[in-house]
Amino acid sequence: MRIALLADIHGNLVGLDACLADLEAQGGADVIVAAGDLCMDGPKPKKVLQRLADVGARCVRGNTDRYLADVSYEPLGVARTRMEWTRRDLGEKWLAWLRDLPASLRFGSVENQLLVVHASPVSDELHMWPDADDAALEASIGREPATVIAFGHLHLPYARLWRGRLLVNAASAGLPKDGDARAGYAILTERSGGWEVKHRRVAFDVKRVATQLADCGIPGAVDLVATLRRHRYKGLKASIP
Repeated sequence: MRIALLADIHGNLVGLDACLADLEAQGGADVIVAAGDLCMDGPKPKKVLQRLADVGARCVRGNTDRYLADVSYEPLGVARTRMEWTRRDLGEKWLAWLRDLPASLRFGSVENQLLVVHASPVSDELHMWPDADDAALEASIGREPATVIAFGHLHLPYARLWRGRLLVNAASAGLPKDGDARAGYAILTERSGGWEVKHRRVAFDVKRVATQLADCGIPGAVDLVATLRRHRYKGLKASIP
């Protein structure tokens, strides 16, 4: 089985389409999985969900997807008006679609199982940093028995062995934050001895997405464009060029 794992598209149709085109050039996949945070904070939320449906992607609900689907959730300030804008763009059909998404997906045999979640097996908001210590990973993973845990949420690509488990972050297909402006995704291939992981980085037209953000009417567009163009976490400025 060959699985293409995309995460954190964040309403960036240009980035998503670049990843899908690269995947086709790589020979495609048996299953395309989108690991949450699909449409918030981007210029094309509904079109991203439509594209994922069109390619038959199996999707996991991320924390921002959960916020959107829960109409009682109302953050403060610009985050609230941005969420309202996104909900209007999606409409009830796609909000219901987000509401029905599972929190996780499993693939492979029990002895060689791949678990896909948004952030961690215990929470859709808990970051699993690549240098997390044992205590942090114990809290994030709990008693999860899967041999491979794949996720997004943290927009940094990595693969790490920890206590016999392979941890895989697919990075972000729409909003990279590791100092590399290219979109990222991962291809996981099931082998007899485990799962093989291949990270892919794909250039996309950042200027075009910035223009879409500026023109689409989404609240706080200036800050969103700055985040897109910075393509790194502010807190990691010293370690990411």
